[in-house]
Amino acid sequence: MPPLTKTTDTRRERGDLFVVSAPSGAGKTTLCRRLLSRLEGVEFSVSYTTRAPRKGEVEGVDYHFVSETRFEEMVEAGRFLEWARVHGNFYGTGRDEVIASLEQGIDILLDIDVQGARKVRKLFPGAVFIFILPPSWKELEARLKGRGSEDQERVRLRLANARSELGSVHEYKYAVVNADLYRATEELEAIVLAQRCKISRVLSRPGLLKALRPPLP
Repeated sequence: MPPLTKTTDTRRERGDLFVVSAPSGAGKTTLCRRLLSRLEGVEFSVSYTTRAPRKGEVEGVDYHFVSETRFEEMVEAGRFLEWARVHGNFYGTGRDEVIASLEQGIDILLDIDVQGARKVRKLFPGAVFIFILPPSWKELEARLKGRGSEDQERVRLRLANARSELGSVHEYKYAVVNADLYRATEELEAIVLAQRCKISRVLSRPGLLKALRPPLP
């Protein structure tokens, strides 16, 4: 019987990077929150943004809200893993905190747009890319208009961007249709659990290969 792997027993299990994207109104933020409440060992990467907080949003929990001047300073300093201008505002993912958590064996969840996902793919080709789809265009439009938190011009901009973003679904490895919140959450969770069961990750757990080694005859 061949050995399980050539990987040494001193290798540390590294966390996985899960990148979730969707057009506005598809419900990706809600799904990400539900996933975080159900699974241990997953952390949400809190993005930086220059947009104003919405009602109920908390600094450091939903986003790090910064001025455009501060955001530009962070770009110049190389503080972002990725950043982009979306719907007229800047969004970015902190570089150092993401890398540090992955090296500690913690899974990181990124809730970012299609532009940001493309940049992350170049740096982390082994990341897990997941696209959240609405059940229909009609439902997506109803959700955006039903928010009541933005004016008509902003809603029109989000719908226009959504048309383009939906065409990017083929760039992702997985897709979850958010027609039923409970089922969509189950599917998103299943993707994370499946990734954790990959051979390369399971056999990198400290001490596992030693524990599996049969005794000498």
